[in-house]
Amino acid sequence: MGIQLSKGQRIDLTKTNPGLTKAIIGLGWDTNRYSGGHDFDLDASAFLADETSKCVNDHDFIFYNNLQHPSGAVIHTGDNRTGEGDGDDEQLVVDFTKIPSHVHRIGITVTIHDAELRQQNFGQVSNAFVRLVDESNNQELLRFDLGEDFSIETAVVFCELYRYGNDWKFNAIGSGFSGGLAALCRNYGLQV
Repeated sequence: MGIQLSKGQRIDLTKTNPGLTKAIIGLGWDTNRYSGGHDFDLDASAFLADETSKCVNDHDFIFYNNLQHPSGAVIHTGDNRTGEGDGDDEQLVVDFTKIPSHVHRIGITVTIHDAELRQQNFGQVSNAFVRLVDESNNQELLRFDLGEDFSIETAVVFCELYRYGNDWKFNAIGSGFSGGLAALCRNYGLQV
């Protein structure tokens, strides 16, 4: 098991792991005993942002309807609509060698699909985590457990990968948003 991070903690990725070129970002969660008649469909997304923390265009937003960045730098492995089972519920693969020069940060987020319609929020989600695995050897390098800090939020920025000189770092954020995916898109400068 890798390093366990707390909210707000930052850690070197590529500097302390010099062979790291491809990382799997695994995201997982469970739902509390919830019986609202609807499945709980959480969705992982990645926002590839510039120095001002804004996406240059829609291609810099990776999610269930745009599974791969044109550069191949970030690939979403597919939508899990129920979150059933143990381990990662959704994964994003980041290839540090392919990240375009205009990208300085990659925000890793999770939203609840149709949260308002289904009357769902992150207060009904437990055991949420993000972990980073070295794709070359399947070794978990770090993990951040979100805790139960949320109530009405329908979107969460789990973490951020960011450029620091020639290296990449990991920031455990754990920041909630109301307004779901649309609010996150606006936060990263995309028109909804």
